[in-house]
Amino acid sequence: MLEFDTVSKSFWTGSQRKVILDRVSFRVEVGKSLGVLAPNGTGKTTLINMIAGLEKPDEGTIHRECNISFPLGFMGGVVSRISAMENCRYIARLYGMDPDYVEAYCRWLCDLDEYFDQPLGTYSSGMRARFSFALMLALDFDMYLIDEGMPGSTDVEFNRKAGSILEERLRTTTIVIVSHSPKVLEKFARQAAVLLDGQLYMFDTLEEAKQLYDYETQG
Repeated sequence: MLEFDTVSKSFWTGSQRKVILDRVSFRVEVGKSLGVLAPNGTGKTTLINMIAGLEKPDEGTIHRECNISFPLGFMGGVVSRISAMENCRYIARLYGMDPDYVEAYCRWLCDLDEYFDQPLGTYSSGMRARFSFALMLALDFDMYLIDEGMPGSTDVEFNRKAGSILEERLRTTTIVIVSHSPKVLEKFARQAAVLLDGQLYMFDTLEEAKQLYDYETQG
């Protein structure tokens, strides 16, 4: 279970204070994936980073009673000067998993050939994204976090394999995904929310959330 209890978050932009969340409370139960619709610039990435524990709230409390992944595309936990192979084994130990399994899984899914044994600092952004996604899928989480705005891979074969695995993972895990596009959320979530003006409006269905989202953004 993930729960936000009267959480507030804002930033000073240099000319004004930008409010991301204003005393927001909501809960996500394991087994009920959530899609969050939000226009660009409203704080999608900040919300995902707060769920992951990468950013702290200004006020309120965030309760995490399940094993939550790092956000898809997040590379803060890996070391650029060492190889993907070494990163796999290091992170596997941090999460109490078999290093041989995590290395083999990522090596198969990434399909980076000899680059897998070279430092991450030599990778293109697409290669780094492929490794990050593969590493996230190799680890055992109850809840996976996806920020649609994070860098993705342009490799068609990788996207096919990873997308198929992610869809299969949906049957036993929970996904929280943020996006400005309702079509993106259709693949992942039944229940949905809309982030507008510092408030998060929760709905039982994506269709209900789309009605408010369309009214506010297109009306």
